[in-house]
Amino acid sequence: MPRETLNRDQIVEAAIELLDDEGVEGLSMRRLGKRLNSAATAMYWHVGSKENLVVLAADRVWGEIELLNPVRTGWRTAARALVQDTYAMVQRHPWLVPAISTYFVHGPGMARFQNHSYAVYEAAGFKGHDLDWAVNTAFTFVAGTALLDATHAAAAKAKASDPADRADEIAAQYPRLCERTAVLSGADAAELLSQSFAFGLDTILDGLEARLRGEGSAAGVPSIAGTSNAVPGSLH
Repeated sequence: MPRETLNRDQIVEAAIELLDDEGVEGLSMRRLGKRLNSAATAMYWHVGSKENLVVLAADRVWGEIELLNPVRTGWRTAARALVQDTYAMVQRHPWLVPAISTYFVHGPGMARFQNHSYAVYEAAGFKGHDLDWAVNTAFTFVAGTALLDATHAAAAKAKASDPADRADEIAAQYPRLCERTAVLSGADAAELLSQSFAFGLDTILDGLEARLRGEGSAAGVPSIAGTSNAVPGSLH
């Protein structure tokens, strides 16, 4: 596809497909150009650099998340849907969490997601820094679960290999770890992940609801001047 017939949207969409297949390490202007039947120089001409392309792709996929109106559905229903949809999006694009931990991603897609996150927990009754922490707690749960998924995937690849054998030897030295490993090893991995996610999500929502009722810790979270951790999606 000649440079003049390409546009940025086409390149970003093709980059997302390549990222889904190969991850950030597998993305290159040459590979992308091959997919689009165009020269690598055309990619640079439209998006500037690989780093900028990853940022554009990462911001684009945040737009896939459906946003429920918390006033109509109730904050807890909207919060549950937001966490579930965010996790489903991250599963479709497993490169995203590593990308946003490396690149600063902030554009219309991310801003839309962040704004809605604040609207959900504001509707619940959170204010000030408690609003920031409620939003960030939910996002951190999704990001942490995605990293756990990546760890399990790596473990599955290492199965029956020397590293896996070494890991079993280390675990055998710790009785509780050894016991839980033995119990979990015979279970369906996908079902365990589903149950774990549901347990974590319910626990977070129950805890936030209890805090709103005044049943949580009486000690407030200290303000941290200049922190960026209160912004969902920013891991910097």
